[in-house]
Amino acid sequence: MTAASPVIRKATPADQPRIHAIRMDVRENVLSDPSRVTDAEVAWYREQAIFLVSEADGEIAGFTCANPQTGLIWALFVDPAHEGRGHGRALLDAALAALTAAGIVQAHLTTGAGTRAERFYRRHGWRETGRSLDDNIVFIHPLG
Repeated sequence: MTAASPVIRKATPADQPRIHAIRMDVRENVLSDPSRVTDAEVAWYREQAIFLVSEADGEIAGFTCANPQTGLIWALFVDPAHEGRGHGRALLDAALAALTAAGIVQAHLTTGAGTRAERFYRRHGWRETGRSLDDNIVFIHPLG
């Protein structure tokens, strides 16, 4: 039996425990201080921005958050048990489409150097523009 194709939908408050579990279970780009991500920030993304989940067989497999004011991809994470099944690509495509619809002409994000995420973004056409103050890679991607 093959895995179901990712189904993308808007995140709801009821999704938050699963989203939190995915964020805490990743093997790379681990959140060193979970208190830096506040409940208010998460609520803003869910209520005012772009906050999407990817499902497979009714289970949340990953999520992404993007800011339609700035073009920032704030988060994109897939449960390690669901990696390599198209969830990351489906979430990224949906987030970029939503940013484009919001009038953003260039998306940007940061990620750790030497990670699978770095390779994922390079493979999908993102261009490195330098390093952030915390030595993460800064990527941009033109839209439209």
